[in-house]
Amino acid sequence: MTNILILGGGGMIGQKLAGRIIEHDVFPGANLVLFDRAFPPAGVPVKTVTGDVADPAMVRTLAAGRPDVIFALAAVVSGQAEVEFALGWDVNMMAMWHLLNALKAEHEASGGTYCPRLVFTSSIAVFGGPYPDKIGDEFLSAPQTSYGAQKAACELMVTDFSRKGFIDGLSLRLPTICVRPGKANAAASSFFSGIIREPLNGIEAVLPVADTVRHWHASPRAAAGFLTHAASLDTNLLQGRRALNLPGFSCTVAEQIGALRRVAGQKVVDLIKPVPDQTIMGMVNGWPRDFAPDRAIALGFTAESSFDEIISVYLEDDLSL
Repeated sequence: MTNILILGGGGMIGQKLAGRIIEHDVFPGANLVLFDRAFPPAGVPVKTVTGDVADPAMVRTLAAGRPDVIFALAAVVSGQAEVEFALGWDVNMMAMWHLLNALKAEHEASGGTYCPRLVFTSSIAVFGGPYPDKIGDEFLSAPQTSYGAQKAACELMVTDFSRKGFIDGLSLRLPTICVRPGKANAAASSFFSGIIREPLNGIEAVLPVADTVRHWHASPRAAAGFLTHAASLDTNLLQGRRALNLPGFSCTVAEQIGALRRVAGQKVVDLIKPVPDQTIMGMVNGWPRDFAPDRAIALGFTAESSFDEIISVYLEDDLSL
């Protein structure tokens, strides 16, 4: 039996991942446990454990269960990490340090036989400009936000603990996940989902940036697929480079809105109201816009090839249309 632990299992991606594991029988007969501070009332019906991922004692307790596969999704989102500096580092970096050391202790206690697969959700925020037209697999990681710096630090730790044989880990640099169901969160990128989700639900949406802004997207369904694929990937193929830029689709906000118009019509698009926000515009101007993720594609990772397809995923998975 495969024992699987999802840290951040109460969040949107954690719930999508758990659903995929169950519905697609990804790990037949697996024992699945979700860990988070809280869970949605109608969440995926599996075992849940509540607690704080930044609590070293709690993390040691989770590691003592010796899960075979750990999905490390728990994080303070980008906007909050920028405003609450100490909290961002405690949750986004120190929690990983405590987790990896707890897993190292279990590895040593087992006589070296315990070596779990750890899949860490990193971010394209590990990059900073100036950018080429497309970011390739050789482009340097040089974050320009606290959130990006925290993710980059975790990537280095995952690589080093893997090099030493304590874990078998890899870091997935997720595109911005869109269209996210539910309410907007504190991520600075939240509006990318909001300008699609809210109008489709008959609600006005605020657009804080120019419609010329270009960004890199993938759906929640693709994100869950990235994670399950990574869990069984032969990491020898990574040749020690354990952080991957993942596939996605690059488009402008205007192209997002054009896709929405094709799907739902002009009356729905009219619910989008431009309200410029200088703070958000300043952050967005420093974000990556397009990628050439050749390594990940060669390793079998896949995502949507149009924004129309991304909207269709939201309609099918979250609006049941």
